Amino acid sequence: MAYTFQVTVDSAAPHALADWWAEALGWEVESSDEEFIREMIAVGRATEEDTTTHRGVLVWKAGQGIRHPEGLERAPRILFQFIEEPKTVKNRVHLDVRTGQDDPRALVERLLAKGARHLHEGSQGPFAWTTLLDPEGNELCVSH
Repeated sequence: MAYTFQVTVDSAAPHALADWWAEALGWEVESSDEEFIREMIAVGRATEEDTTTHRGVLVWKAGQGIRHPEGLERAPRILFQFIEEPKTVKNRVHLDVRTGQDDPRALVERLLAKGARHLHEGSQGPFAWTTLLDPEGNELCVSH
């Protein structure tokens, strides 16, 4: 049997980081169902402390997902999950953002302007990439 998966990223500010990654990838932030959240609070399945407001919208404090605009059939969901502990070591898993025919340098410059930090350039044989850190210090590579 084949399984599906989502990529989960621990984050101190999951909604802001989801916004950053959605813009970086050209993906969509999943919408919040405020009515459902209020219903869960009303019936005692959640509390006000389980929620927060992001950009004027009631959301779950626990995290925020983003999706490829063509849906889950095109690419797995990425979930940014709230955790209090800060990042302390190098990621063992990271995202490789492939630009296809677009210029990877243009994406690197755009991400740097949006708060990414340059870590290093790398290459192996005919492959070259730029390693960046997102606003919370998670590694990502940009290549063709």
